[in-house]
Amino acid sequence: MMPTLLAGRVVAGVVSMNPSPTALPGSSTLEQLTNGIGFWALLAALVGLVVGAAAWAIGSHTNNFQYSMSGRRAVLVSGLAALVIGAAPTVVNFLFGAGRGFH
Repeated sequence: MMPTLLAGRVVAGVVSMNPSPTALPGSSTLEQLTNGIGFWALLAALVGLVVGAAAWAIGSHTNNFQYSMSGRRAVLVSGLAALVIGAAPTVVNFLFGAGRGFH
């Protein structure tokens, strides 16, 4: 009888969740860690973009198709990585808000 009662309460909406940065100790440290990782990821994307652009230019000027394509791919991947890193908080918040809309 106990599992049925518990399942009925969960379905009835007794369980809720409200994310709060003050709910657990160390939240500010985790937020700083996330910001630091985001900074390093953007720095890596910047380096990849610059190195890829250089490889693309050198490959184009020396008629080296493989080098040119590798540089072009590096530029595109690094640009998309920077886009995803910048959009990550907005995407997560949007998906969380959409998930809260389910009843």
